[in-house]
Amino acid sequence: MSIGADELRPNEGATHAKKRVGRGNGSGHGTYAGRGLKGQKARSGKKAPYDAFEGGQFPTSRKYHTLRGFNNKWKVAYQPVNLAALDRFEAGATITPEDLRAAGVLKHERQPVKILGEGDLGKKLTISAHAFSASAKDAIEKAGGTATVLEFEKSRRLR
Repeated sequence: MSIGADELRPNEGATHAKKRVGRGNGSGHGTYAGRGLKGQKARSGKKAPYDAFEGGQFPTSRKYHTLRGFNNKWKVAYQPVNLAALDRFEAGATITPEDLRAAGVLKHERQPVKILGEGDLGKKLTISAHAFSASAKDAIEKAGGTATVLEFEKSRRLR
């Protein structure tokens, strides 16, 4: 004999009746309905003005953020690429940020690229990047290559 889905019930004692507050003193939860006497938590609606509210004490989030130094919101964060990383390209190649990304030198193309002078460059390369250090530019030109500076769109940076 099978039991239909409409006949299934929880085991005896597995469920409890919902606590009905504010239904008279005879229920044990009348008058103040378990909220105590007066005060902010006795009121209906939202219990605190905002999530980080600390009872009127000066909020910790406002206290400590001033000690964290200065953050320049116009700073451009470059992805650094050393000259040593450019050795994997063939002599005479033209290198762009897209080529660097395809070769696995860059993590992504959202930030501008800056070529730094760490390492030696013994090949003639045409390199296009958003910035060059002075030593990198000298090393590229000394090897017979050219360093071309690209413009960078600020809208791409903000993505």
